[in-house]
Order: sequence, then C-alpha cells, then structure tokens
Amino acid sequence: MHEIADIACNFTSERFDNDLGKVVDKAVANKISKFGLICSRLSDIDKLLGIYNQYSSNMFFTIGVHPHHANEINDEYLTKLKEIINKNEPHAIGETGLDFFRNLSTYEEQIFAFEEQIKISIDTNKPLFLHQRDSHDDFIKILRKYSSDIGKAVVHCFTGTQAQLDDYLELDAYIGLTGWICDEKRNVDLRKTIKNIPLSKLMIETDCPYLIPKDLPDKPKNNRNEPSYLNHIAREIAALMEVEEEMLRIKSFENTLDFFDIKTLL
Repeated sequence: MHEIADIACNFTSERFDNDLGKVVDKAVANKISKFGLICSRLSDIDKLLGIYNQYSSNMFFTIGVHPHHANEINDEYLTKLKEIINKNEPHAIGETGLDFFRNLSTYEEQIFAFEEQIKISIDTNKPLFLHQRDSHDDFIKILRKYSSDIGKAVVHCFTGTQAQLDDYLELDAYIGLTGWICDEKRNVDLRKTIKNIPLSKLMIETDCPYLIPKDLPDKPKNNRNEPSYLNHIAREIAALMEVEEEMLRIKSFENTLDFFDIKTLL
C-alpha cells in the first residue's frame, strides 16, 4: 500500500494540544507520511512554526489568513504577514479565499484579504491554498482576474457542482477532496461529479479535526477527525472515481509532492 499525504491538517487547533505526537505516529504507522500544516491567521504563527520545526521531516506548511479572519487585516497586518512569509518560506499561501456561509468578516473585508494574498503568492511565486464556501461566483471572478499571473493553486475541500469543477479545472487548479464525500445522503451530486476530476489534479485531505467521515466505522467518542482516517477517505474516493485505490494513492501523493515542492523530504 503506497504512502499518501494529508494536505490539510489544522494541528494548531487546541483539540490536538494533548496528544499530537500520538496522532502523527498513528498516521505514519498507517501509511500517511506527509501532513499539510494549515495557517488561518497570524496569531497561529508561533504555534504553527513550533509544530513544523518538531515534525519538519513529515510536514509542509502554509501561511495566510482564512476569510473568517479577514477583518483582522489592515496595512500594518499585511506588512507583518509579508515579513513572516519572506522570513519563513512557507510551501503555500493560505488558507485564503471567500466564505459567505458564515460571513464572520464582511464581503468587502473578504474580497480585500483574498486579493492581497493572491498578490503575495504572485510576488513570492508560491502556490495558493484556497477556501471557497457559498461564494463561487465572486471567487472564480477574482481568480480569473489574476489567472495570467497565478502559478499553482489548489481548491481545498471541494464540495461543489460539476459546473464549479469545470471552472476550476479551466484555470488549471488542483482539487482537494475530504471525508465530506463519505456522506452519501447529502452528497449525491458531488459523489457523481468527482469521477470527472483528473487524477493529475487530485489531492486528498482530512481537514482535521473537522469533517470526520460520516460513515467511519468505530468513530471516536470525541468525534475528532485525524489523519489516520485518510485511508478510509482514499478508499471511498477511489470507489467513486472508479479507479484502483493504489493508483489514486500514488498519483495524489506525487501531485502533493510536486505542488508543494517537497520532493526534498523524500
């Protein structure tokens, strides 16, 4: 069974404070060997870098501001963000994008934060790690605006329609799939759509501690998602895409190494 990578781990969450080492060891023992350490705001940085430095042989990391925290961004914040990115050389910029489901930041704040981080990714020649929820039209409009300058981008936690998938693939974006697809009652259309994702553009993720697969056998009492469950997700994706699981594991792993430029960690 080929090793795989979990491109979205929110390990700065307090839900991992007491046993992160055990969580990582369990995942590695189950053939999940690389972990994307995701940043959502500047206040995460010290904790994030501490985790990365401890597990750098297994991890790659992002630096950016989630749309929920876009209201924190001003000129001073942006200056600091750029300084931290230049100093620490993350593997991608993000998690950035738009989220109109909860609207924890205003429309204007989210648009500004998103565009500024796209500019940072262009200036630093780093990939974009993208978030989109209930905001596709504005999201794709902004991506198209900068498409001639954007390098690589991944739309993480894809839960959209065939039309939305077509928009992303037209921009040559990668697609990240989570255990969200394991809910067959709520995701009828999505489960049909993902077979149209080229294996060359696919990456897989848990987005832990969130989005624990609904059909996971023996769910933990704390309902916390973790990277060791990625094997379950990979099997489900392979079945839905009608491809051999081993081929999916190989291709998604290769895509991850290439996208985040982490071949040197092999």
